[in-house]
Amino acid sequence: MRLLLSETGSPAPGSVLDEAALREAYAVPGDRAWLRVNFVSSLDGSVTGADGRSGSINTPADFTVFSLLRRLADVVVVGAGTVRDEGYPALRDEDPDAPVLAVVSNRGHLPPKVAATTSPRGSALLVTCEAADDAGVERARAVLGADNVIVTGVEQVDLVGARAALEDRGFRAMLSEGGPSLFGAMLAAGVVDEVDLTWAPTMVGGGPGRITAGPGVDVALTPMLLLEEDGTVLGRWRVDH
Repeated sequence: MRLLLSETGSPAPGSVLDEAALREAYAVPGDRAWLRVNFVSSLDGSVTGADGRSGSINTPADFTVFSLLRRLADVVVVGAGTVRDEGYPALRDEDPDAPVLAVVSNRGHLPPKVAATTSPRGSALLVTCEAADDAGVERARAVLGADNVIVTGVEQVDLVGARAALEDRGFRAMLSEGGPSLFGAMLAAGVVDEVDLTWAPTMVGGGPGRITAGPGVDVALTPMLLLEEDGTVLGRWRVDH
């Protein structure tokens, strides 16, 4: 990938990054826990293609960074609706770099495929709240184990508490892949440290489908990194807390 901008100023713009340099470019701070959110968008702002799934606007460059961010993560935090809608890829035992999957559901409903989703670092997690469906939560405890169901918040998941619970489990590098409602709530809760956004060189048209959903927020960000490959532009942005 070709470097367009780096806040460090090194290497020089125009440099081509190999795998090792790309890994270094996306490294998270080593002195604190870090939560970043990764999305892909069309040039006209759609988070999905015509089929309603983000996979149809993925590009090879986006997949390269998507895969890298997963390898760098300890845990992937994702909304239950996204797991159901996207036909979510499992994090399998045979991948030594696979992070733990943490599914966020206000209703306490664990998507069926998550039962088979494990990583070398442990079982998948369900993050829910006190108002969740009791039967759903009990099913999740039976499938995942009681210790792998995190309850935080009353009417909806307390995302500050959820992040703290993940940190307490030793997860330092945290990655969220949405969906838009979870991302909007995370921004509103002030728990996001970094936004990674890929612009795919395509136009989709149609109705709404931005990378955030929910009440408006006012969050300033600082560019850390811009890359380009075959028309795909990839950005790394730090949230200004």
